[in-house]
Amino acid sequence: MQAVAPQVGLRLTALAAKCLAIAALSVTALSVRADDISDVQKLLASGKNAEALQKADQFLSSKPRDPMMRFLRGISLSQAGRAPEAITTFTKLTEDFPELPEPFNNLAVLYAQQGQYDKARTALEMAIRTNPSYATAYENLGDVYAKLASQAYSKALQIDTRSQVAPKLAMIRDLFPKERNSIATASVTPTPAPTPAPVAPPPAPVITPKPAPAPAPVAAPVQATKPAPAPAPAPAAEPSKSDAAQEREVESAVKAWASAWSKQDMDGYFASYAKDFNGGKTRKAWEQERRDRITSKHNISVKISGVKVDINGNKATVRFHQDYKADSLSVSSGKRLDMVRSGNNWVIAKESAGS
Repeated sequence: MQAVAPQVGLRLTALAAKCLAIAALSVTALSVRADDISDVQKLLASGKNAEALQKADQFLSSKPRDPMMRFLRGISLSQAGRAPEAITTFTKLTEDFPELPEPFNNLAVLYAQQGQYDKARTALEMAIRTNPSYATAYENLGDVYAKLASQAYSKALQIDTRSQVAPKLAMIRDLFPKERNSIATASVTPTPAPTPAPVAPPPAPVITPKPAPAPAPVAAPVQATKPAPAPAPAPAAEPSKSDAAQEREVESAVKAWASAWSKQDMDGYFASYAKDFNGGKTRKAWEQERRDRITSKHNISVKISGVKVDINGNKATVRFHQDYKADSLSVSSGKRLDMVRSGNNWVIAKESAGS
């Protein structure tokens, strides 16, 4: 139980830092001076929270309703350890701008850091309701559910020490990457049932064969007809071979997508997605958002492992573990891609975090 709580807190905090890196909020039409926003972001990135907060307050004195600067002010308060004030800031943002998912996500992070997981869950569900394609909220929600489940199983273990409760608790801990490497998974090999001693068959009755009749050679043509169907099973090997080839094609497409992302090759990255993929926005808005987020990083590394491909006709489901690093941010999580065949290529139709 104690090994789980730090993992949840660390992961949620890292994901909150991602909001600082993106800080977009989909408010491009606001009359906000880009240099003021940029100055506050740079101050926050360098850890100068006091200066960032002072500049944000100065800006908000003339534009108190500006959501972008209020959002950055909330981040500054949270980084300074002033959680109650940050919670108030993000709560007010969710009330004034309920269409924005990021304030709900950051509010959930602050609740989780205080151990208020029910409130964190509610905030994350609101973020997802606001933007059903918000992968960060889904990942955070999975961590919160894991923590709630871990607490419930631990309580059950305190009340009832029967052995069947403990394996469930271990299974919850296995959700976290670091735990996977440190907790040995017990391999239970069922004890084979003893092989019964062979029973000797009853003696065959002695039958005195009669002399073979003269027409016996006539049976030869009958024997010759039996081997004819034997070649029929040969074509059965073709479908499995085709499936294996398709799985390799899908895995190759996923690796090419991760490689383009790591290289910040936007043409290759966008080519990995289906033409109608838009991330819950217009295609143009989604591409611009992804371009801004990816090209703003100095270095990006996307590594995938444990790839599992499930082919169903022209569709495929791919599950794998993703290790994402961008500048000082590092996130390790499960990932799922729903892919479709487009001509000779496999492209991403849906992308989600989690299992």
